[in-house]
Amino acid sequence: MSAAANAVVADLRDRIRQFDGRAAGDRAVLPFGVPEIDGRLPGGGLALASLHEVCGGGADAVEGAAAMLFAAGIAARTKGQVLWCLTRPDLFAPALAQAGLAPGRVLYVEAGDEKSLLLCFEEGLRHGGLGAVVAEVARLSMTASRRLQLAAEAGGTLAIALRRFRHRREADAFALPSAAVTRWRVSQRPSAPLPVPGIGRARWLLELMRCRAGETAEFEVEASDGEGRIAFSPRLADRSPAAGHGRRRAAG
Repeated sequence: MSAAANAVVADLRDRIRQFDGRAAGDRAVLPFGVPEIDGRLPGGGLALASLHEVCGGGADAVEGAAAMLFAAGIAARTKGQVLWCLTRPDLFAPALAQAGLAPGRVLYVEAGDEKSLLLCFEEGLRHGGLGAVVAEVARLSMTASRRLQLAAEAGGTLAIALRRFRHRREADAFALPSAAVTRWRVSQRPSAPLPVPGIGRARWLLELMRCRAGETAEFEVEASDGEGRIAFSPRLADRSPAAGHGRRRAAG
């Protein structure tokens, strides 16, 4: 390869590195307020003006509800109105309120199909006047996720693709490549026992399955409270490989 070609390739690599691995100080973030989690995220929190994916640990309604509440808690901690795009009118607004997302902050868009939903998702992100846009999607191609990432950057808006799977085949597609900055999987865990009979605060196993310029990890947390905040539970977090659970690997 000629010297000129080498210079072009080196310049291209520098541009890609600058785009994909921006310094933390150049990108605003939304911290979880949990040092064990924020310490694993570049910049100390979820990157704003970026796309993030969230799914449940299974295709059933219980795991899907946990993912929805996790997404709602994140959106609740942003400033401004939240646009929530969906194709199935089964969202339970009081549950969002329990996760800190007050009804008066949410604008709902019910699309006829996923193609229309993705268009609403992208337009909401490009608007630039919203705190966050959440969209319930089953399928998300690399091309579509790239468009959404660019739209989030253009509008300076947090984007959450809430993956709602109707069967196992769609759930397997979550492992396919995506332009999302982070990808999370949320699974239910037994609640902490109370000193008196009753229902304790829900617990989740959060799996950070992808983190651009970071590492994957697992955390056991207490579910979002009325302010959208989760709390760290050390029992299962970053379990060692010897126990057959913990996972830490580089993520591009």
